[in-house]
Amino acid sequence: MCGIVAYIGEQEAYPIILKGLKRLEYRGYDSAGVALLNGNINLYKKKGKVSKLEEFAHDKELKATVGIGHTRWATHGPPNDENAHPHLSGDEFYAIIHNGIIENYDALKKELTKRGHQFKSDTDTEVLIHLIEDIRKAEDCDMVEAVRIALNEVIGAYAIVILDKTNPDRLIAARNSSPLVVGIGDGEFFVASDATPIVEYTKNVVYLEDGEIAVLEKGKDIKISTIKNQAVTPYIQELEMNLEAIEKGGYEHFMLKEIYEQPTSIRNSMLGRLNPRTGLITMGGIEEYESKFLNAKRIIFVACGTSWHSALVGEYMIEDLARIPVEVEYASEFRYRNPIIDENDIVIAISQSGETADTLAALKLAKEKGAMIYGICNVVGSSIARETDAGSYTHAGPEIGVASTKAFTAQITILALIALTLANKKGSISKSRYTNLVNQLNNVPNLVETVLKINDKVKYISELYKDARNFLYLGRGYNFPVALEGALKLKEISYIHAEGYPAAEMKHGPIALIDEEMPVVAIATRKGSYDKVVSNIQEVKARNGKIIAIVTEGDETVKEMADHVIEIPETEEFLDPLISVIPLQLLSYHIAVMRGCNVDQPRNLAKSVTVE
Repeated sequence: MCGIVAYIGEQEAYPIILKGLKRLEYRGYDSAGVALLNGNINLYKKKGKVSKLEEFAHDKELKATVGIGHTRWATHGPPNDENAHPHLSGDEFYAIIHNGIIENYDALKKELTKRGHQFKSDTDTEVLIHLIEDIRKAEDCDMVEAVRIALNEVIGAYAIVILDKTNPDRLIAARNSSPLVVGIGDGEFFVASDATPIVEYTKNVVYLEDGEIAVLEKGKDIKISTIKNQAVTPYIQELEMNLEAIEKGGYEHFMLKEIYEQPTSIRNSMLGRLNPRTGLITMGGIEEYESKFLNAKRIIFVACGTSWHSALVGEYMIEDLARIPVEVEYASEFRYRNPIIDENDIVIAISQSGETADTLAALKLAKEKGAMIYGICNVVGSSIARETDAGSYTHAGPEIGVASTKAFTAQITILALIALTLANKKGSISKSRYTNLVNQLNNVPNLVETVLKINDKVKYISELYKDARNFLYLGRGYNFPVALEGALKLKEISYIHAEGYPAAEMKHGPIALIDEEMPVVAIATRKGSYDKVVSNIQEVKARNGKIIAIVTEGDETVKEMADHVIEIPETEEFLDPLISVIPLQLLSYHIAVMRGCNVDQPRNLAKSVTVE
């Protein structure tokens, strides 16, 4: 959630840190701050956006070649200047930035208070830097050792970077259950929550693992050890990200750019996996564990938010085509209900960032119980990618908008490839049907390009309904998860209350809400339960509800009863979600823009939910 940026080297630190914080704004935050070391620690922090910090600090002392910066998403204590990071130790020799939650901070704070420590904030982070200070003085040890001892006493998640006034040529970084990446330059280091602030300066990075401490000294090699004091050989990777991918490229918002990138991101998810000439699908992770998959008692998806919706689509796909039982679990609930899992189960974790805290915890639990773990994520080198036995990257490219769009369709593309691979290997569908479905999947990017051409029509409809207080989204079969996703998008970025339902469930309660003030988005493509959805639309019209219908091109039946019709190209039913979700993304986007909402950084939300 929160964002970390730090620099040590020969360049001016503040411009690098400030630009990095702006690159991390997509993660969601409510305050920002920097600490710069130049003889003394100069600390500047403000509630609000990074621009507020920049305005506050513009006439202050900013010269320094070492510094740390942070964007905070409030957990302990309200958003204000005092609770913003960085935080200082009691003697003001040390400054810290921290992502995560220290669960035993209250007990530590009470003990430190007894020892004379006084705190200026409500945060768990300030407790941690006071604990480190206390240990260093009590043990008369080096700062790195004090950090190591302190981290053995805390319970919880953390990614930290520490500035030390007594050693101005060194930064100390550490992580546990919260991501942290170190960029390695020429005699300099860059530290961040993810690679977006680093990619401009270096392609060489080290992803810290849980329980590791990194010592970063000017002009020296990175040194890594564990909190148990065991030396670790750094594994330097090359970033697969480019600077252009994290810029807006002429679009007004990242979300709109990412909606329009979907033909490319879907193609990239198939690239190297689906051979359109031979019709063969090659999924490395599946082939490596082919026997496990083909003999699995069941497949369990664990995910959160939009990824949970894509998992629901995956459930339909795999059960329909490969005939393997599938369960879809909220990762946050799965880990707390003592689930029954054994070595005959396969658990598939889905996460755009690969850092979602609940999903990570769920897969670790499943791993302890003997299940085979497969990961689907977008970020190379992320925690989920490293924790799983095998997996697939979506290759959607960086997704900066908080409301996920291209990650959703990329995840569904991977799930379609998995379903087709398993179905083909099991022989649960005929060769001719397999070939036809592969060809249809290969054509999806072209169909998405076609759908994007209806943007102006969606914009017109958005103008009519931008002031609605509630929306209802209806779908059946493969399009039920799309209804859930459409409602989530509208809630996330326009702050309009919206609910997604299986169309037939409308009669079991929600129909009581329908009147002339209620827009109802019905996904009524000409596949599956089409006639049933048409009946549901008639029930809405009988109660004066306003119908916005997503239909297959050429549909005249729904056109006669709907207030607005958005036509999309016809494809196989199992691929419908990749097409039908596009108008819903555009609808939520345009309504949010017309309501004056911050589309890329909706209130209270964060891109990567790295704490519970």
